[in-house]
Amino acid sequence: MPTILPTTRHELGLLWSARPAMAGLLLAGHAVAGPAVRRVPGIGWVTADPVVARAVLQDHRSFTILGEGGVGDLWTQILGDWVPDLFDGPGHHDLRSRSRELFTEASSAALVADAWGSTLADAGDAIRAGDAVDVARLARVLVGRMMVSLLGLPAPEGAGDPWPDDNSALAAFATGERLATVALGTAGSTRLSPAQIATARGIVEELTAGVPEGWKSAPPDRLLGRCRELGLGLQETTGLASLLMVAGTETSASAMMRTTALLVDTGEQHRLLARLREHAPDRDAVHLGAPAASSGSPLAGSLPAGSLPAGSLLPGEADPIENVVREGLRVTSPASVIGRGVAQDVEIGGAHLRAGERIMLLVWSANAAAGPFRADRPYVRETRQLWFGAGRHLCLGAALARAEIAALLRTLWSDGEPLRVVRRRAQRRVLIPSYVELLVARERRQS
Repeated sequence: MPTILPTTRHELGLLWSARPAMAGLLLAGHAVAGPAVRRVPGIGWVTADPVVARAVLQDHRSFTILGEGGVGDLWTQILGDWVPDLFDGPGHHDLRSRSRELFTEASSAALVADAWGSTLADAGDAIRAGDAVDVARLARVLVGRMMVSLLGLPAPEGAGDPWPDDNSALAAFATGERLATVALGTAGSTRLSPAQIATARGIVEELTAGVPEGWKSAPPDRLLGRCRELGLGLQETTGLASLLMVAGTETSASAMMRTTALLVDTGEQHRLLARLREHAPDRDAVHLGAPAASSGSPLAGSLPAGSLPAGSLLPGEADPIENVVREGLRVTSPASVIGRGVAQDVEIGGAHLRAGERIMLLVWSANAAAGPFRADRPYVRETRQLWFGAGRHLCLGAALARAEIAALLRTLWSDGEPLRVVRRRAQRRVLIPSYVELLVARERRQS
């Protein structure tokens, strides 16, 4: 009997190019039946069960983000001993509570419109003109711009207008990408070598060079200004800025470019376009609502307010684009694994874990179990938003990530025409799978 692949060949190629050993572990987690929690030599405990993974993430007494196996362990080594309180102590709850309004559905949409308007407009114009657009580069530019805008980083002396320009945005993204690569090879242990720590600290200094001035002058609706208002010192604010640049850059850009490719490769773009026509107020045109659509476009605007049905399970459930965003995040799961340290002896998934051990949650494998990419897949209760984590460490910027992906998809399909992939190249040896290049253009019409 032939094996049904959990996703496309191109997606599997991305996983393999990024980290071959991790790709093998993720595929094994998807394919191998047996205990929900099992021990893997050199790795520790692993699980690909979405229910068990969520239970681990929600059990803050038995599992910790700070011990061996958790990302907090990495950041403590790089940034210093103040990290534990802000990552998992009283300071963490306070920061999340007071910063929550920065990342609501409405504020996230406003951030995207403010930071990306002209860039998305240019990309939409290029697609409509029949030109090819490099979605990999575009995603990096967009996310780099968002980081600079969100943090409220001031323009350096001699910077041109507008700030940041594309090159500055790409440079910010690339620096965050270099910092993330320090974590390559930490699947077996999150302890870094002195050389790795020195490298990471040097990149943090480079990445956050504009933070001191931004911390003084950024308005309260930017993260640096919010940190200042919360009473966080410059050191803590600098650390949070570097964390945001890593956590909110590669993952978002990866989901943006990979969801684009999935829609084309699977043919699901045709289902999406059909659904958009069904949901459009004007049945004679696809009303995609690209935030950056040029004012002359008949497709400018948005889905009508109040179009969500009562009892909708997630924001945007009635919006076909939002459905694709959720499905793209499920299938790609850019943060493909989540690690936790075992804080106390615990029984879970039929296994007995002891304090001091570690467990790796194979998020990609757990999410892939629901089936291949489908634009109209109904909400899957078992996975929920597992790609964003769960519990008190659920991704703070989840709403922003969804708004970013949605804005790009609306732009690329703003005229209701299908696209094709002109050329692509996978990125090698990176923490988050992605494309170096992903050129897309309108499908050629048959004469």
